[in-house]
Amino acid sequence: MCTDHQWINSAIQKLEADFQRSADTHLIKLDLPSLEGIDIYLKDESTHPTGSLKHRLARSLFLYAICNGWVGPKTPIIESSSGSTAVSEAYFARLLGLPFIAVMPKSTARKKIEQIEFYGGQAHLVERSDQIYAESHRLAKELNGHYMDQFTYAERATDWRGNNNIANSIFNQMKMEQHPIPTWVVMSPGTGGTSATIGRFIRYQQHNTKLCVVDPEQSVFHRYYQTRDLSVTHDCGSKIEGIGRPRVEPSFIPGVVDEMRTIPDAASVATVHWLEGILGRKAGASTGTNLFGALQLASEMKQRGETGSIVTLLCDSGERYLDTYYDETWVKENIGDLLPYLAQLETLQASGVLA
Repeated sequence: MCTDHQWINSAIQKLEADFQRSADTHLIKLDLPSLEGIDIYLKDESTHPTGSLKHRLARSLFLYAICNGWVGPKTPIIESSSGSTAVSEAYFARLLGLPFIAVMPKSTARKKIEQIEFYGGQAHLVERSDQIYAESHRLAKELNGHYMDQFTYAERATDWRGNNNIANSIFNQMKMEQHPIPTWVVMSPGTGGTSATIGRFIRYQQHNTKLCVVDPEQSVFHRYYQTRDLSVTHDCGSKIEGIGRPRVEPSFIPGVVDEMRTIPDAASVATVHWLEGILGRKAGASTGTNLFGALQLASEMKQRGETGSIVTLLCDSGERYLDTYYDETWVKENIGDLLPYLAQLETLQASGVLA
């Protein structure tokens, strides 16, 4: 338990100063004439200093741990992660002069491991994604450190009422748009913390927006949403890095979700290849999961004659995945044939219907 108020004050000041140096992320409007009257937006979280949505979470987790007295001036920080959260936490650990160890599956993209090491962190690799939890607990005990545990604390470390959270930012940025209150916000769950923040904010602010959570294959969140059975597990991890879990995480709050869908992995990867032709740059596959779900909703709205807006997230850059989602051989061996989904996306671009 840390009671060194001088260090606590200095640490929080450093975290707050870093926040003040960072501008908010952009809200990109996609140009899709075939969906006239239905506007789709991507909140570009890849522009954070550490390159992903997880920058927000990492900062909140450090503030939460410090204010709870769990982290002091020499506390080793341990985290279980598939990559992006660990990159962001390594950044903040270096800012505070703390040692950092990320426990990750061996399948994690090499680029993410290199980024963790760039910020002075250490990657501790395990064989399977379901082994990261126990190994993180073990290391924290052995090193007298603090296990940050994003999967438990993500939903409570962020102030969902406002205070510059991602939902507050989205609704502020939408104020001058044709449909300022989104019909839908679409989000994929990794910890479940961001969907919890957005869903709670929508209700607290009394908006009529609905939250659609899109889950990749080999993830238990959708099944848990349908059954509320906490014991559901999957015997292998998601192939869409950063989202989907083999077990139900404490931060996933199903009660704030209006609808859930499972998006095929091939659809997720095909969508980021299609998106590159619109934006002129690459995005990670979790962005494809988000956007394919948003396009499904837009297609359904068009067929019902509805208008409105849909907001989703561009979670991170595709430059981290050049040897996986943007490698033709890897995709064929691990994801499958993208052509049927690319054809659907081309049909949508021409007609507004995802068929």
